Formats: sequence, structure tokens, C-alpha cells
Amino acid sequence: MTACAPTRTQHAHPPHSPPRPPRHRLVQGADLSASIAVFLIALPLSLGIALATGAPLQAGLVAAAVGGLVAGRLGGCPLQVSGPAAGLTVVTADLIHRYGWRTTCGITVLAGLAQLGLGCLRVARGALAVSPAVVHGMLAGIGVTIAVAQLHIVLGGRPDSSVLANLRALPAQLADLDPAALSMSALTLTLLLAWPRVPGRAGRLLRKVPAALVAVTGATATAALTGLVLPRVDLPSWSSHALAGLPEGPGLGIAAAVLTTTLVCSVQSLLGAVAVDKLVAARPGPHAHVARSDLDRELLGQGAANIVSGALGGLPVAGVAVRSTANVNSGAVSRNSTMLHGVFVVAAALLMVPLLEWIPLASLAALVMAVGIQMVSLNHIRTVTRHREVLVYAATTLGVVVFGVLEGVALGVAVAVALALHRLAHTRVTHTEKEGVHHVHVRGQLTFLAVPRLSRALHLVPQGVHAVVELDGSFMDHAAYESLQDWQKTHTARGGTAELTGRRGGVRTSDPGPSAVCRCRPWTPWRNHQACFAQAPTTTDTHELARGISSFQRNTAPLVREELARLAREGQRPSQLFLTCADSRLVTSMITSSGPGDLFVVRNIGNLVPPPGEDHGDHSVAAAVEYAVDVLGVRSITVCGHSGCGAMQALIATGPEGAVTPLKRWLGHGRPSLARMAGDRRDRPRLAGRAPADAVEQLCLTNVVQQLEHLRAHDTVRRALTAGALELHGMYFHVGEAQAYLLDGSSDGSAVFEHVEGAVGKEAAGEAEQETGMAPELRSPV
Repeated sequence: MTACAPTRTQHAHPPHSPPRPPRHRLVQGADLSASIAVFLIALPLSLGIALATGAPLQAGLVAAAVGGLVAGRLGGCPLQVSGPAAGLTVVTADLIHRYGWRTTCGITVLAGLAQLGLGCLRVARGALAVSPAVVHGMLAGIGVTIAVAQLHIVLGGRPDSSVLANLRALPAQLADLDPAALSMSALTLTLLLAWPRVPGRAGRLLRKVPAALVAVTGATATAALTGLVLPRVDLPSWSSHALAGLPEGPGLGIAAAVLTTTLVCSVQSLLGAVAVDKLVAARPGPHAHVARSDLDRELLGQGAANIVSGALGGLPVAGVAVRSTANVNSGAVSRNSTMLHGVFVVAAALLMVPLLEWIPLASLAALVMAVGIQMVSLNHIRTVTRHREVLVYAATTLGVVVFGVLEGVALGVAVAVALALHRLAHTRVTHTEKEGVHHVHVRGQLTFLAVPRLSRALHLVPQGVHAVVELDGSFMDHAAYESLQDWQKTHTARGGTAELTGRRGGVRTSDPGPSAVCRCRPWTPWRNHQACFAQAPTTTDTHELARGISSFQRNTAPLVREELARLAREGQRPSQLFLTCADSRLVTSMITSSGPGDLFVVRNIGNLVPPPGEDHGDHSVAAAVEYAVDVLGVRSITVCGHSGCGAMQALIATGPEGAVTPLKRWLGHGRPSLARMAGDRRDRPRLAGRAPADAVEQLCLTNVVQQLEHLRAHDTVRRALTAGALELHGMYFHVGEAQAYLLDGSSDGSAVFEHVEGAVGKEAAGEAEQETGMAPELRSPV
């Protein structure tokens, strides 16, 4: 009797033992390690923030646990960690001073209900409309208030509820120092600042332990070993813990308190969620997919957490930037890390009370003071200065410090509105004449309010002359546009010429019509193009190509016809030869911001340059180089490699055996790059800031350096280099990150590919940060 192989209808295993489904871990290792890191940061900070508000210290632990478990489970941002936040310290401290602790807990519950209502109305995106200058000013004002108040505890005294009162009392406090408290505070601050800066390999290992934990633990151990007598953490029995009570006080005051708590909690949490999305997107290396934040759900989750925290006698809850950043940077991949950190906080609150009561209050005060100081971010100040919103920032900061959070935010919003109206209405129009050319300069936004002044200046331009109208602003309404167009048509009809220019480079508009100002963006026609094609599976590739050509003729050709006609008359005079791979994802005009006539482009598989005498009858690259250097007179040659290059993958995977095909013969020119990579590891080219992701990326970098050497071997290139008429450059483009790197140095084996940013990139980064309103705690070493 012979055994038969299982057929299509048979099973390869006995019927009584069905295949086991793949086992999924309840909690991934990355989430577990991230939750531990967040817990170690959250524990001292929660106690410190509770101390700064004047609430029972257990309230900080309650809020941290509820933030992790409730907001972590129900919120819309999986990796944002919620809990007691430094941004809520001033608000909570003022409520406790005015209404007492139990009423403050009731206000927290009402604020949570308000957040639930806002979440149900789906207005979360509206919070992002608040001017970033107002948000940064609010956080700076809160930071100043925290730092001044905690300074008194650092010096061994007790703070007042008012910033001005604390400042007035500071000289007397300096005259009556407590040496024990001051020494522990100084030790805490020293460890807090020095720990992230420990150099070398040991420093990299030590920095895995949070600086906040090291600072508080070091101060606690020192105080215990030296026997210092100073106030310490006092955690009463949980049986005597105060829960929420019904709000007692004037109705208008309670309503204002609920509004303030709701505003600060919601704005900080929503802007923090946006910032976490950006951190996740920028996280290097492969990682599990993390969904983008659902801001309305995040608001609902924060509301539920505040209801539970307030009812259990905890501080108000909001998204916390320090813990969220640690969670993302520790590699968390799901909301399990946030929830686990809440479980650890609960365990610590129940089992670690004897240890926590050794912590000096001065150490916690120093920790919170450092957080407050870091909330006054120099980077935010530079950003608002660049965008001319310093007045809004300063008004909000001073308003929060002097009057309170809600009053300061209202003052900042009022100043922002007034400044916007002033910019909209204040437009300066001048007329000058220089060498027979009449210049009309418009500074500011061009609206209907400025049309009379614009008209008077344009009427000063005589007939039949050349005029230049310079628009130095970012907005022009329909009335101003019509006025300019009418004048331009009249002026050109009477024999004159007109040119409209802008601050970022003018666009000639001598020909009237709607196409006078080119606002096309070259990347928009092909963005998400695969999804568009997928909707029409019956359309052939030929038809798609024809559709693209038709679109060019209809939309783009009218805009570039004049420039192409000039190039046709004058001939091509490119300044650079750009040699890159034939990969379809590499759009040379896009990554170099170049247009017709700018680059002489040569593309082949693997951006290879065969050395002289080894081209095996294929002289196409050598001919292109000779033509570019000797005929066109290009001043530079750039060899550009890219990530995920199929040619480099084939070089690594393909051996010498097998049939010799045209592709295999061509890739033979890349074998010197393979040999170079196999040499001394210290001589391998590298990327600034990180190691190559894998062998393919290392070969892509090495290949760029090797092909530059092949270029130098060509007589045409060698003569031009000797005469100083030519430069060689290396470039690497990471397709997935849309990031360019330029080769630094002399292109030897130890060359480094530097990350390209530039002024425009930095400005855009600043604008993105201002848009998110990222809390300064994201850059805190705490």
C-alpha cells in the first residue's frame, strides 16, 4: 500500500489536528521597552507637577495613570502619552488657590464633559487655527510662571500664588537660603543638564536612562546618605485621598475656570497630536505602520480622561510632549505602550510609596523649574521673529504672567487680529524714475483699500515708457487685480511696456490675460497618479501618454511657449552635466528645481561611467561627456545615485556565471564599485548623521565616488579640471525620504554625503513647526 501525496481536496495534516493560527503577541517588545522609558520619566514629573500646583502629590499619580489607561485607550493619537502637563500647572494652581482642591476636581470633570461635547461636534481641527505665536506665547508665559514659583522652593522657601508677588519676595528669599534645599536642587539641575551630554560609547548607553530619573534618584540618594534634614515627599494613605466635590463658588467664575481648563487641555493635546504625527513620520528605519491621529477622537479621549481623573481626585489631563517624544523615540508601535505606562504608574503608586517618600521636595521643584525654563523656547522666538509676530508672542507671554492664562490668550488673540488688520490695511505705494524706467513699488497687501493710492501712482507713469510694478506682498484681491490689469492694457495699447515682478522673483506680464502670472506647481499633475490610474483599469498606457501630452498642450505649453521659443533661437547653453540613473522615480527637473535649457542630462542604468578603453564599443557616455565639456562648455558634472537602485541590487545578487546578456555586460562597469566597497571599511563613503541602511545603499554611495574617478580618467575631463574650468560633484537622492545629499570633500574613499537643507528648507521647517504649535517640551532633555 503506497502513500499518496495530498491532492487539491485533501489535507496534508490529519483532520483532527487543524493548522494552528499564527500566534500574536499581546504586547510587542518595542511597546514594552517604550512603556518602561515613559514610566521612568512620568513618575518624577507627575510628582513635581502636583507639587507645583499645590495639589496632593497623589493627584499627579492619579492623573498619570488615568492619562495612560483612559486617554491611551480611547484617544485618537496612538503614541501620544497623556497625564499631568506643565502647561496646566498655572491654571490648576490658580483654581486650587481660589476654590480649593475638591472644587478643582469638579471643574476638571466639567472640563472633560465640555471636551466630549466639542469632540462630538467635530471641531477639533478648529483648534489648529489659533495663531502659533499665541500658543508659543501662552506656553512661554506658563513656563515663566512655573520657573519663578519653583525657584522659591529650590531656595528653601514657599511660593506665592502670584508671579509679581513671587518676584517681589525673591530678594528676601535670597537673603534667607536653606543650604540643604539649595544643594539638592543644584545637584538635580547639574545631573539633569549633564546626563544627556556624557560623551563616548558609555554616554550612548547611559543616555538610555532618562535624565529626569537620574537627577531625582541622585539627589534622593545623596540626601539620604548625608542625612540632610529637608522637606520630602509626603504621600498620605489612599484611604484619606480626597475625591471630587460639587463646584462651589460664583457661577461666572466657575464657568470661566471650566473654559480655561478646556481651552488649555484641548489646544495642548491637539497640537501635541499633530507634533507626534510628524515625529512618527520622521522616525528613521523600518517600523510598524502607525495610523495618523484622529483629532476628534483624541478630543473625546482627553475628555473621558479628565472626567475620570477629576472624579478620582486627580489633576487635569492633557497630552504631554516630553513623554510622547520619549514614547516615539523608544520605538513604540501601538497604544499598548501608553497604556502599559499607566499600569506601571498604578503599581508604583501602590507598592513604591516608602521609596517615593525619600524624594526631597527641592529636587522635584528643580526638575519642574527646568521644564518651565525650557518652555521659553529660543527656537520659537526665532520663528515668530522671522514671521514678524514678536508683538503677538510678547503680548501673550506678558498677559499670562501678569493676568492669567485665559486673559493672556485673549490679549494675544486681540493683538494678532489687530496686527493682521494693520497689515491688510497698511500698504505703501511709491513711484520713482531711474534711467528712463518708471518703478512703482507696492509694499504690503494689495487690497481694495489701497486701490486709490495704486491708481495715483500708476497715473504718474507717462505714456510710451517702460514701467516696472514691483509687488512686495503675499496677497492681492480682485479689485486690485482688475485695476492693475486695466492699467496694463491701457499702457501697452499706447505704446508702453509693463513688467510685473514679485519679491521672490518676478514674472513678466507684458501680455495681458489670465495666464500673465504663472502659479503652476510641477508636482501636482503626477501626485498620487497610480491611484488615479487604478480607477480606470481599462485605459491603456498609450492612452495615458496621449492624455499627458494633451494636458501639456492645453495647460503648460501656453505658459512656456515664449521661453522655449527663446531657447530655440539662442540654442542651448547649459551650465551643468547631470549624469544619473534611468530609474523612473528620479525626476531630474524636480529634484534640481531646473527648467528647459538648464541641465544637460545623461541617464543610464546605474549612473555608470565606463573608464576609457573599457567601454567595449559603447561610447555613448564618453561622447556625451565630450560634447558637454568641449562643445557646450559646462562648468560642472554631477553624478547622482539614488536609494533602492535596481542596478546596484543586481550587482550584489548576480555572479559571474550564466549567459552574458547586454544588461550583464553593461553592469560589468559597476564591478569596480563592488571591489571598492569590499575594501577597508574605514574608507567607505557614508551619510552624515547615520550609517547606510543596508549593503545596497552602501554600494549606491560607493558607486557615486567610483564613477567620479572614472570621469577623471577621461582626457576631456582631465584637461578641463587642470585648466580650472570644470568641477565634479557627487550626489545621492533618497527616494523614500525625498532628501538629497551632496558629496563633501575631494571625493576620496572617506567622503561624506552631507544632508542638504539650505535657507529655503530651514524656513519651511520653521513654518511647519509653527503650524503644528509643537510644545517646547519636545526638545527638553527632561
